[in-house]
Amino acid sequence: MVEAAETRPVSVLLAEDEESFVEALVVGLAREGFSVTVARDGTEALALFDRVNPDLVLLDLMLPKLSGLDVCRAIRTRSSVPIIMVTAKSTEIDTVVGLEVGADDYVTKPYRLRELVARMRAVLRRVPQEHEAAAEEEEATPALTVGDVTVDPDRRRVFVRGEEVQLRRKEFELLSLLMTNAGRVLTRDTLIDRVWGTDYVGDTKTLDVHIKRLRSHIGKDPSAPSAITTVRGVGYRYEVPRQP
Repeated sequence: MVEAAETRPVSVLLAEDEESFVEALVVGLAREGFSVTVARDGTEALALFDRVNPDLVLLDLMLPKLSGLDVCRAIRTRSSVPIIMVTAKSTEIDTVVGLEVGADDYVTKPYRLRELVARMRAVLRRVPQEHEAAAEEEEATPALTVGDVTVDPDRRRVFVRGEEVQLRRKEFELLSLLMTNAGRVLTRDTLIDRVWGTDYVGDTKTLDVHIKRLRSHIGKDPSAPSAITTVRGVGYRYEVPRQP
């Protein structure tokens, strides 16, 4: 009888310099089935990231030598690995900046291990699996054009007024969903459920930050958005340009 192959534990890079949090997390996450590698400053975090190639990064905002924001920016230049920012600060500006540089989610200290693990598993479930690219061939999805923006779902490419723009994974998914439903109002709950998943437990400001970034990519004047408009108290709508 052939034994089933063992499942590889999820590899987590923990970038944290407070020993009390390090000790508790290493023990707690190991108990939950995670394999944890610890970096105690930003420089070490980047070095270990390249060496370990983790499945997920828990990144403290305030790290010695190199801040968590700078580490996040550096990782995003070469990887789309899920990043959860951990911060002792709870102000909106810290949250927004963390999300803008590429974090997938954030938690504020002090936090419960159960909540952190739930968020970790939620972001991991939303990561495309490597084998998906080798799945059976399906009929090609045609490119979608609304106004001067074109989305190519199969190649995950976006063109604005003929020029290609680079979007992060969640930005691409959000734009595709809005454009597919151009002219319709999509509620905030619908957008979050469809892009982040029904099990998302983070702050809804994540959606607003991604909308802001999309407007900066596709709009001629982000301060006066015309493509993605806000329907107050409801959600967002991708506008269909009027025919001349």
